Amino acid sequence: MTQPLIRPDLVTSPAGPFLAAAELTQTEARSTSSHSHARGQLMGALSGLVSVGLDRQQWVVPAIHAIWIPPHYEHSVRSYGPFSGWSVFITEQRCEQLPREPRAIKTTPLLREAVRRVASWPGVELDDAQTRIAEVIVDELAASKEESLDLPRPDDARLVRLTDALVGDLSDNRRLDEWAVWAGLAPRTLSRRFVAETGMTFAQWRQQARLLRALELVADGMPVTTIALELGYDNVSAFIDMFRRAMGTTPGRYLAAEASTSSPAAYSAAPPA
Repeated sequence: MTQPLIRPDLVTSPAGPFLAAAELTQTEARSTSSHSHARGQLMGALSGLVSVGLDRQQWVVPAIHAIWIPPHYEHSVRSYGPFSGWSVFITEQRCEQLPREPRAIKTTPLLREAVRRVASWPGVELDDAQTRIAEVIVDELAASKEESLDLPRPDDARLVRLTDALVGDLSDNRRLDEWAVWAGLAPRTLSRRFVAETGMTFAQWRQQARLLRALELVADGMPVTTIALELGYDNVSAFIDMFRRAMGTTPGRYLAAEASTSSPAAYSAAPPA
């Protein structure tokens, strides 16, 4: 049974401090079923990877990133293997000036250090000095830029069947026209419906699905060659090129950065809150 990350009243009640935080490190997978709460939640990863189900979308939270979940949004959570991360809970009233829709962000050293400080507090009303640190978290979230770490799910039953098949075997390299025949759609209809329902072309959607799966496999420590083959790439170089274009670095450097970010030295290098 999954243990609560933080005292329930600091998640569901407007009473108490306007902002509370908790950190979590565990070796086993963690999973919570779909739920919502009155406070907004900012969920970040330091090492490993966690996925968040939001509406018809699946989001991933790789290291040094976070997902913002506004108040009352239904969501589910699942981690993959060893995981270290944190969550911040903000009262609904203080969320009025924050993003109204879920978003992924890249965290800053300042944000991570402020969260670490707040997570050490007992969950009672904040004094003036603590309030200033808590306000840093709110300001950093409000100023953050949105990152693309989600995978939209279509409504059309034929597209749902197709995307489920794609996710079930991302090494399947059939072209759009071949998938159209499989789904019983004209290629132009499939292409048009994909854009209308997901905001992405068929090729973009498949690449995004492969990227999110790659992040999961990298977090699990799978060799890059194995990941490339599992995702349908003809060679490792093609996979690394895709990963670099999307994440700004290679899988190996990404994993090294993740390890250094989650170490105590990374905290000491962060600017003081």
